[in-house]
Amino acid sequence: MKAVRKIVRIAAVAGVVVLASVLVWRLAHQDTKVAKAVAKGKIVRAPAFDLSALTGPGRVSLAALRGHAVVLNFWASSCGPCKREMPQLQAAANRYAAEGVHVVGIDVLDFRTPAHQFVRKHGITYAIGFDGNGDTTIDYGVANTPTTFFIDRRGRIVAHAVGPMTDSELSAHIRRALTT
Repeated sequence: MKAVRKIVRIAAVAGVVVLASVLVWRLAHQDTKVAKAVAKGKIVRAPAFDLSALTGPGRVSLAALRGHAVVLNFWASSCGPCKREMPQLQAAANRYAAEGVHVVGIDVLDFRTPAHQFVRKHGITYAIGFDGNGDTTIDYGVANTPTTFFIDRRGRIVAHAVGPMTDSELSAHIRRALTT
């Protein structure tokens, strides 16, 4: 029985290494037009996504949020800065909901169980999509977590931040998404 458990653990670790390697390769070889344009301050159309919801049945998609400003945060449960930023994003979700702002999290480089535990531990109530294969991460050109994109009501990325933000930076980016 111990031998079987050891083999299962080794297979699980090997699977994680293979998946991480594939994602790293895809990130290194991706078309980064969106990421490069956003980094230069250009306003570009946000790539569409349709992901399974992390914390229940259903889907999380950009199309369902058309006409609303969106704060799109890419995170992982193993990311220290993400842990510090989550309460700030939850507060923003609560504060700006009446103005039509939706905060959406995209969980990357993760397994469902630790990601779900992370969401529960931090009391996150906004929508979380699970990007298990990394396609959305690649479409947005995300290389680090946390990375946050601010999408206006017309579906265009008007600002972004790599790494944790101050409250004033987060508010300024949300205001830009609301007024652009």
